[in-house]
Amino acid sequence: EQAVPEIADGIDFARYYGRSAIRTLEGGAPSSPLGVVVVVPPWNFPYAIPAGGVLSSLAAGNSVILKPAPETVATAWLLVSQLWRAGVPRDVLQFVPTRDDEVGQHLVTHPAVSGVILTGSWATARLFTSWRSDLRLMAETSGKNALLISATADIDAAVKDLVASAFGHAGQKCSAASLAIVEASIHDNPAFLRQLRDAVTTEVVGAGTDPATVIGPVIRPAEGPLERALTTLEPGESWLVVPRKLDRTGHLWSPGVKLGVQPGSWTHLTEWFGPVLGVMRAPDLDTAITWQNAVDYGLTAGIHALDADECETWIERIEAGNVYVNRGTTGAVVNRQPFGGWKKSSVGPNAKAGGENYVACLRDWAPGEAALSNDDVQRWWSDVGGTARDLTGLTVERNLVRYRPMGRPSPVAYTHLRA
Repeated sequence: EQAVPEIADGIDFARYYGRSAIRTLEGGAPSSPLGVVVVVPPWNFPYAIPAGGVLSSLAAGNSVILKPAPETVATAWLLVSQLWRAGVPRDVLQFVPTRDDEVGQHLVTHPAVSGVILTGSWATARLFTSWRSDLRLMAETSGKNALLISATADIDAAVKDLVASAFGHAGQKCSAASLAIVEASIHDNPAFLRQLRDAVTTEVVGAGTDPATVIGPVIRPAEGPLERALTTLEPGESWLVVPRKLDRTGHLWSPGVKLGVQPGSWTHLTEWFGPVLGVMRAPDLDTAITWQNAVDYGLTAGIHALDADECETWIERIEAGNVYVNRGTTGAVVNRQPFGGWKKSSVGPNAKAGGENYVACLRDWAPGEAALSNDDVQRWWSDVGGTARDLTGLTVERNLVRYRPMGRPSPVAYTHLRA
């Protein structure tokens, strides 16, 4: 089930970035390609994320070197082969599989490289910039994402979306909800914990080749933060569902759910990639939002609430790039939900992937007569930047795109705006 949206995303990226490049270049402002862009994708989306990085860079007029994750070389090779067959010249798109060692370091830091697109951890982004201080790095990095369940939530819908967000792809999505922050009246309702336990324990764990599988294997035997999350209870915690290793190699784990997660604890603040969910009991909505914003990252966040005023309050206060109301935190679709975060979830001069500004970030824009005056910027903010716009026009859901001021929320902060 996880393979189908991967292919759909690849197709969407190709079409969207092609049209986006035309719109970008029709603006008339002087610009030029960056030059050579190295795309360094992760293993957890082995087709869609490499496709997005490669296709956007090509659409902006750059030459591209794809350095795939060592775990997913075969899938990346399939993507590159498809693009070569489609007519992309081999000297414009090159495939360089390397290990994450000194060879990869040489590639990333080579003086002929004009930009690097990274999807990975915050630590990797820091490592890259430590190697080369002037590196133009455009990185989507880590996430510690939570779904807030308000006292006004529909329990059935909330549990369904929580389980899908926490355990889809065995919890190995950067947008996965490894944390649920639940208001006390819902948390203390026996129906909530009973439904959560039943939903988690009935998920089918198995090989990805089995069509019945819902939770597949983890990429490697659990280690580091994931091993601790799967095997250790922090002070005050207890198991609602105990995770169990199902094979000798340590790749298959049944999902686990921890109760009693304390604010400021290791479970509350630490990112891991795997099938473990922590649950926090919040006394009220205000506290729940504070706990949700307390993490260093700001990638995705969700709320389940049927009270419109609660949703508006949450939307204004939450610190995340992708915010979801009454749905799961995973499954962003190109153009509908451009993807990217803030705080430690984003590094460099990049925009949200699958959004209207992404291709423009992969070109150099020359200052000059085309530069906007302060009056132009204020007019843009009044007409576009300061409003929430739905670019998709769907009738079954609303997908609002807006800009948020970074730093001081005043007109002088325009230079710090991020899509």
